[in-house]
Amino acid sequence: MRWTRGLLVALALCAPLGGAAGCGAGEAHERGVTASPVGTLLDETDDEGRLYREVGKKGAPEVAIEIQPDSADNWDVRLTVRNFRFSPVGARTVPAAGRGTARLYVDGRTVARLRTAEYHLAGHLVPRGTHHVTARLYADDGTVWAVHGEPVESTADITASDSGSAPGPEQAPREMPAPGAAASAAPPPRGSTSPVPPIASQATRSAVVPQSR
Repeated sequence: MRWTRGLLVALALCAPLGGAAGCGAGEAHERGVTASPVGTLLDETDDEGRLYREVGKKGAPEVAIEIQPDSADNWDVRLTVRNFRFSPVGARTVPAAGRGTARLYVDGRTVARLRTAEYHLAGHLVPRGTHHVTARLYADDGTVWAVHGEPVESTADITASDSGSAPGPEQAPREMPAPGAAASAAPPPRGSTSPVPPIASQATRSAVVPQSR
């Protein structure tokens, strides 16, 4: 009988917080997290202030990135995802398990928001040198999918040995990838009889095997 009375008291204490679930929400708040229908919102954020949405490792979204140079000073980006589906344009801004978008970063700077697994990265965004290209997965409400407090993302290093123009001011990310126009070769100097093929300087461009998290 004493046990029954104790249980009733415990439930009564939880009732003002929304029933038995209210007690769990209070404990989560003390730990710096917020209860959510999908996963758990953490205090950690990305560089743009978007909260991490923590989910268990089993069945969590995964992403891998592959980048290859093309024949026109641009780069072909391909993502491979598991336990994840890209949401179409116009999807509700409500988090759903295993759904959302990907954001593409070059050296930490947003260049595109993707709703497909393929993207054509313009060469002018990757000037001469080595750069880090990262694909990170987001829920439809803009939160970052995370496992063990780390964002679900994959990064590849690419090296551009061609001379490229420096990137201009940062612009808002595009919803869908746009195919790039092929670059035309500059005319040879007057008197030259054997112009250098434009592909020659591109032979040394390379992409390093990415690291996934």
